[in-house]
Amino acid sequence: MLVLRLNKAGMPQEWIHVEQAAKLYCQEKVLFELGSDAITLKGGWDHEGHQSQLTLSSIIACDGKVTDLSGKIALTNRYLFRRDNYLCLYCGHRFSPSLLTRDHIIPRSRGGKDSWTNVATSCQRCNHAKAAKTPEEAGMPLFAVPFRPNVYERFYLVNRRILADQMEFLKGHFTDKRDWHLNGFP
Repeated sequence: MLVLRLNKAGMPQEWIHVEQAAKLYCQEKVLFELGSDAITLKGGWDHEGHQSQLTLSSIIACDGKVTDLSGKIALTNRYLFRRDNYLCLYCGHRFSPSLLTRDHIIPRSRGGKDSWTNVATSCQRCNHAKAAKTPEEAGMPLFAVPFRPNVYERFYLVNRRILADQMEFLKGHFTDKRDWHLNGFP
């Protein structure tokens, strides 16, 4: 289990391991908890025979530095394919990641940038058929508009094992018409 650490304003900061979360609890840096999932860590025994335990929430807000992560979303094929639900945005078919490619909507050879809003997931066949043309020139309209993920979507993209309460928290801030939580993707 990974714990979603928020800043004191409730913005996601990072995914942390249970041990890191336990340290924050022991240092009394946890300001509030969200979510319904929790894990209880058991420790040693005292002289009266009582075992120590610490219950950790799956979402914690901590005191400390507030970091703006809104512009720090790496454009990688792994995140791109997850953003596009492993669908070729030209033919609409779902593929395994090994059969997908990154297509530049405005080709790089024609000045297109390698940016979230200029790339789409494409199967190898469609990428080859489109070649160095725009979707309009190739007669291959996109099924969805490429978008730059916001900070909440970033946290969805980077973690494959999100708990239900963490997903509930994140999806409340997803871009309109995103349905990642309905598709059962890892």
